Formats: sequence, structure tokens, C-alpha cells
Amino acid sequence: MNTLDIPQSSSTPLIRFDAVERKIHMSGESYPENSFGFYAPVIAWTKEYLSGLNELHLDIDISYMNSSSTKCMLDLLDLLEDAHTKGARVAIIWRYDRQNPRSLDLAEEFQEEVSLPFSIVATDE
Repeated sequence: MNTLDIPQSSSTPLIRFDAVERKIHMSGESYPENSFGFYAPVIAWTKEYLSGLNELHLDIDISYMNSSSTKCMLDLLDLLEDAHTKGARVAIIWRYDRQNPRSLDLAEEFQEEVSLPFSIVATDE
């Protein structure tokens, strides 16, 4: 299986998988020109990973996300939710800057979409 390691740019987040912790880390801002094209390999990789293993954690620290990125994130959360429903150990940590109330709103909106363990953690960036 290929590794998941996408460097951060001015409009796309860093996305990196840590095999030891079984964790996908995402950080930065997300407003690529083609969100569906950008997130397609992430979603495909996650789908393949979850077909072989039953533990994955998602650690998100995204300060801004456009509407098409939000749709892609919901697709990713759907994969995790489906795996959780089938008994996989999946969890999400969503980090937000306590000085940015919109990022807390975004985290809470995503939290409402899933039933899997979802923690919202304030940071001082």
C-alpha cells in the first residue's frame, strides 16, 4: 500500500499518515481549485486502508475550509463512520484556534454528522 504524504501549499493542507500511530494528520487551510481532485487520493487511500485494518485516527487542524472541501471532508467522515459501524476503532480529533470562533463552528458541524468518537480541542495558535 502506498504511503499518504501530501505536502502543504498555500491553498491545500498537509496530509500525512503516521503508520505507528495509525493516524492521518491534516493541517493548514483547504481551498484548492479542484477540491474533489485534491481529496480523491486521500479518500481512495483511506478506503483501501480501512479494508485491510480496523483502526484509524484522524487528527485535523484546519483553520479554513471552502464549501467543496467541506463536501470532501464529509465524504471522508462517511468512510470513517461506515468503518466504525462495522466495528473498526476510528476516532477524530479536531483542533481549532480558540481565537477563531468560525473554526469551532466548523468542528461542531462535522461532529454532528457522525456517531464515532469525535473530540474538539482548543489550541492557542
